[in-house]
Amino acid sequence: MLWVKAFHIVFVAAWFAALFYLPRIFVNLATVPADSHAERERLLMMARRLYRFGTLLMIPAVGLGLWLWIGFGGVGRFGGGWMHAKLLLVLGVIGYHHMCRALLRRFEQFTNQRSEHWFRVFNEASVLFFAAIVVLVVVKPF
Repeated sequence: MLWVKAFHIVFVAAWFAALFYLPRIFVNLATVPADSHAERERLLMMARRLYRFGTLLMIPAVGLGLWLWIGFGGVGRFGGGWMHAKLLLVLGVIGYHHMCRALLRRFEQFTNQRSEHWFRVFNEASVLFFAAIVVLVVVKPF
């Protein structure tokens, strides 16, 4: 089980690295002048690749997490209040990941209405998710 836990941590950390950087690309896309087609296309290409890579990292991260939960008897005895909160946050992170895809589509279709400032705030949400999940797993406050 320690190998499963180790690889779960590696994939979660890598997935979050993608979630930390992808919204930063959105900040840059939101500031690109309308006549700068080459820069816009370069940033879109980076965002597409990073989103796909992040998705490939998310799948084993979630799968290994489920394996750990089942392996420690989580289905039968759910794990306590901290586990409920953690699973809720994980669902939130998965939603955040898919929201990044929707935002990327808006940039691709020239329909983005969000400001650079909005993307800067959105960028911080992944850090808050990560910190909250780590605290719940390590401290198990309830």
